[in-house]
Amino acid sequence: MHHFHLCDGVLHAEDVPLDRIAEAVGTPVYVYSTATLVRHARVFRAALAGLDDPLIAYAVKANPNAAVLRTLARERLGADAVSWGEVARALHAGVPAERIVLSGVGKTGDEMAAALRAGILQFNIESEQEAHTLSAVAAALDLTAAVAVRVNPDVDAGTHAKISTGKSENKFGIPYARAAAAYALCASLSGLEPVGIAVHIGSQLTDLAPLERAFERIGQLIAELRAAGHPVHRADLGGGLGVPYDADQPAPPTPEAYGAMVARVTEGWDVRLIFEPGRALVGNAGVLLTRVIRVKAGAEHPFVVVDAGMNDLIRPTLYDAWHDFRAVAPRGERFTANVVGPVCETGDTFATARPMDRVGEGDLLAFMTAGAYAATMASTYNSRPLTPEAIVSGDRWAVTRERQPIEALIAMDRLPPWLSEENK
Repeated sequence: MHHFHLCDGVLHAEDVPLDRIAEAVGTPVYVYSTATLVRHARVFRAALAGLDDPLIAYAVKANPNAAVLRTLARERLGADAVSWGEVARALHAGVPAERIVLSGVGKTGDEMAAALRAGILQFNIESEQEAHTLSAVAAALDLTAAVAVRVNPDVDAGTHAKISTGKSENKFGIPYARAAAAYALCASLSGLEPVGIAVHIGSQLTDLAPLERAFERIGQLIAELRAAGHPVHRADLGGGLGVPYDADQPAPPTPEAYGAMVARVTEGWDVRLIFEPGRALVGNAGVLLTRVIRVKAGAEHPFVVVDAGMNDLIRPTLYDAWHDFRAVAPRGERFTANVVGPVCETGDTFATARPMDRVGEGDLLAFMTAGAYAATMASTYNSRPLTPEAIVSGDRWAVTRERQPIEALIAMDRLPPWLSEENK
């Protein structure tokens, strides 16, 4: 469910007409709904209500906007970070350090030191080499790092290859066969306190069966570790639950179904469970507003050329991802068209032969379900400034990231002395 709806013939975000935001800020612009964020956080928490003190650590990479983070922090969510930058953003937004988990295969020594000083809850260790590095960093600071060993369970999530993380050929985690030895290694190293096991097999999962298989393997590993005398206090089950992008496709599992599966599989584990939802919380809490530049005749279908490009929303180019398009002020007519952006790449195509609301030059379109892995993946390709972001709460709205002026983008460059003005 989301809070984007037609009212008096105009698409609204909660109680704010989207054309009002577009007129004030320009396009393209991302718009987020506070009510949707809050509802999703509460639905997810309710789905886990039968568990003992679970930690819901929002996956910051899905959308690190400060207003989004602050809204979720006020719902008592923690943060799953994959860089020091994401840890810093979470702290700045009000997420307590004791609710922050740091994952990622490439943590540097400097990032480890900063996170240790901040007092985060846990490091998810992804290799034996990383364990040695973290041990040296922690010992140098005279601090102790609580660690969970991230296991690669060799389970196919059945999702897009570029967002699958739990197969043996993926770069993430320690192979299941080495996990017990890696846990023992962490226990032997100074500055480390192994506290649990972590797993995450992919993103946009539309079937619970792969998750269940992965979790069952984690349960077996916990029993094996305890039999060997190792304490295990936590199990980080990752995220990955999908959201509905295309209404014509089967709906992904509900949080309630997910929670029921988790409760059944983890019964008797006697650990604190950690979850890392991202897309499930923010995916359909955002839209990308864009204006039609022109409609260009095509060989078979017209091209709807919009002012948003692949640099603003790269998911269709990168993952062949599907987004619904809605006219902000629909006229009740439909046509079939190709939706493309202005970037100088054939890959700058959002949809081909798509049945959609008929639009013309100057009309506004909303790219739906654009709250996750959208603005956060934007770039300045073709010297296009980063897209601004706004958030709505009831009948109020505010810009949370200004549009970057092209002058600011140019000012980031520095000429070497031999190309400076005085030497030309």
